[in-house]
Amino acid sequence: MPVTRAEVLEALRKLKLPDGGDPVSRDMVRAVTVENGRVRFVLEAESPGHARAIEPLRHAAEAAVAALPGVEDVSVVLTAHQAASAAGKPQGTGGAPRLKLGRHPVPQKGKTRPEGVEHVLVIGSGKGGVGKSTVSSNLAVALARAGRRVGLLDADIHGPSQPRMMGLSQRPASPDGQTIIPLRAHGVTVMSLGLMLEPDQAVIWRGPMLMGALQQMLGQVAWGALDVLLIDLPPGTGDVQLTLGQKTELDGALVVSTPQDVALLDARRAIDMFERLDVPILGLIENMSVFVCPHCGGESHVFGAGGVRAEAERLGLPFLGDLPLALEVREAGDSGTPVAAGGGPLAESYDRLARALVERGVA
Repeated sequence: MPVTRAEVLEALRKLKLPDGGDPVSRDMVRAVTVENGRVRFVLEAESPGHARAIEPLRHAAEAAVAALPGVEDVSVVLTAHQAASAAGKPQGTGGAPRLKLGRHPVPQKGKTRPEGVEHVLVIGSGKGGVGKSTVSSNLAVALARAGRRVGLLDADIHGPSQPRMMGLSQRPASPDGQTIIPLRAHGVTVMSLGLMLEPDQAVIWRGPMLMGALQQMLGQVAWGALDVLLIDLPPGTGDVQLTLGQKTELDGALVVSTPQDVALLDARRAIDMFERLDVPILGLIENMSVFVCPHCGGESHVFGAGGVRAEAERLGLPFLGDLPLALEVREAGDSGTPVAAGGGPLAESYDRLARALVERGVA
């Protein structure tokens, strides 16, 4: 009988780390491939120093998997991507990854999903400026705090903002020139084209290059075992949305809007797009619903009140909740620590949204 991925992971669970736990429970095992008796995977250490300390683990992992019936060959790569050298260059793979994002897409048969990912949810909006990326980063952190294994893919290729919002600046590693090792922040596994670019570098690509880069970020990133992968879409109804809807198994869409009529008009277009692509709409989120003055405590509905809830009722779609307009949310995003990572009423608003998705079994 050929060896299975589950058998490989079970063998690795029996190994013990010097500082406690096993490589699977510590989320160190990445990019497991099993093909014709040949097993390949990556062990991701927390730092170069940690990698040196657990070098014997790589040999033990190789021996444990090689002992499984049906295994003919084993290759284990030990890498560490989260620290920088004195020269300021990424370590763990000998410098910057050889792989570059951006290419024409390659043919694929039918819809696919990243290996090991249980649910894939997209977060979209009909227009920019409604806080969709802020909602995406905070929801990802809130889900991680709720005990879920969460990934966050920044698919806003022309305007990637998740690296700043999640406090990331390292370049992802690529130990073999094919596999991309994503970064982690606030308990979330994160990948963004912005992590592969200089801070002020513009992406000037036509549709085919966008589609190819998206295909790479879904298929070549070692996402590992995730309960949910959140995809932060660009605004509008363009190439990225179409490519995802046609090429990826999506379990649902969350639509973010402010209550104002102009935003709702574009949100309706986003809803229509998801329906045409046969992507289930899990519900609508009203962002920037109310502003509470930090000086007098008075409430102001800057963008109107209740528009998204009324629209959800009119369309027969779930209303998932409203989120406030607050200076702290903006400051937290700019500082790289989403407000959902802390406590208080603002974090609780995202916790409620996360619990609603977990209770519905979609995250």
